[in-house]
Amino acid sequence: MLTLHGVPSRYCDGISRRSALKIGAFSFGATTLTLADVYRAEAATKTTSTGGSLSQHRAVINVFLGGGPAHLDTWDLKPDAPAEIRGEFKPIKTNVAGIEIGECFPKIAAMMDKFAIIRSIVGAQGGHDAYQCTTGYPHSSLAAMGGRPSIGSVVSKLCGSVDPSVPPFVGLAKRTDHVEWSDAGQCGFLGSQYGAFKPSGPDMANMTKNTTNQAHLGERQKLLHGFDTLRKEMESDSVLSTMDAHTQRAMNVLLSSKLMEAMDVTKEDPKIRDRYGDGRPYKSQGDGAPTANDQLLMARRLVQAGARCVTLSFGRWDSHEKNFNLVRDHGGKLDQALSALVWDLDRLDLLDDVTVIAWGEFGRTPRINKEGGRDHWPQVSSAILAGGGLKTGQVVGSTNRLGENAKDRPVSFGDVFATLYQSIGLNPDLNPVNDPTGRPQLLAEGKVMKELI
Repeated sequence: MLTLHGVPSRYCDGISRRSALKIGAFSFGATTLTLADVYRAEAATKTTSTGGSLSQHRAVINVFLGGGPAHLDTWDLKPDAPAEIRGEFKPIKTNVAGIEIGECFPKIAAMMDKFAIIRSIVGAQGGHDAYQCTTGYPHSSLAAMGGRPSIGSVVSKLCGSVDPSVPPFVGLAKRTDHVEWSDAGQCGFLGSQYGAFKPSGPDMANMTKNTTNQAHLGERQKLLHGFDTLRKEMESDSVLSTMDAHTQRAMNVLLSSKLMEAMDVTKEDPKIRDRYGDGRPYKSQGDGAPTANDQLLMARRLVQAGARCVTLSFGRWDSHEKNFNLVRDHGGKLDQALSALVWDLDRLDLLDDVTVIAWGEFGRTPRINKEGGRDHWPQVSSAILAGGGLKTGQVVGSTNRLGENAKDRPVSFGDVFATLYQSIGLNPDLNPVNDPTGRPQLLAEGKVMKELI
């Protein structure tokens, strides 16, 4: 059978050719699940779901800042606080009067009118994982029946695919040593058929041309040749005509160049790629994610191709020591990539249809520790958003003088997710999903933020 780990080795003897479609199973949460299974489930959903517009293509890009960035050094500086609180960074003015952000983010500051900042997110459970940033719920919610589904899984179920050759939910995060930081978003009680397509590890390496490694280029050419050979062989044998519609559609994904091209950032204009940067050299990565700026470009290419939700993990922000060195490195790279993403979406007239959010699982201690770091602080955190028709150029909420707690307008994770769902066309009050018992469950336990919608 054809593998996606490098060189196509052999083909099976007909497509009942046992398991040719099993090459699709690598991409989803369950190893026993094929792409055909996913599309059968989606077809059933389209005939039973009452929520979402299947023809409208709106999307969300969720950038998880694993480890929890220091809110006092990014979006909520306290220049009048004592030195042991305010730290080394100074606030800089933005192009919106009255809004200042950290000095590591000059590119975002120059286009602050395209962004909105939430400074008062509360309710973090304190775990070092992406669960609340992908679902809006704590781990304990409906845990007995598999837990809450992530926004990507919900959108997959309620809205289905835009293009038959592009999965609606894509998780770009490569596996990290601290596995929880590379969680693309779990399918929860919806089941594995609504899990993320994960073109990570060796699969991503083979599907994406790496111009810095000529050996990879050769392997990619062999892989593409293998796909071409399999396609021609199947067509000549009229194998596709014997498949059901869902199996044919799954093969379309596996053999389509559209998905592979969307993930191949080398096909982008070099000037656009330079604007994003590549985030190298990766520093302070440890057991977390790399600062892979080109994944934000890949996310844009995927939503442009038809994906509805793309998640990724950017950097390792767990700054118990040398916090300011880490924020200088990660902050500068995030500034370049995030500003480029928003500029790029705007350039392509996609910004109103694509909501972008970047945030971590919690904030960090206002007081700097003896190692020059900041520790975990679930009491309050921040997020930055753009696109989706949101009312940008503003700050929502505030913290007290030392950045310890929410002072004005506390915002829950549920409030953020209600707003995200609304921005992509799903009313969080009117479009529930049914759990395994048949009981409808709200998409988010929160209220849409009227400041943003």
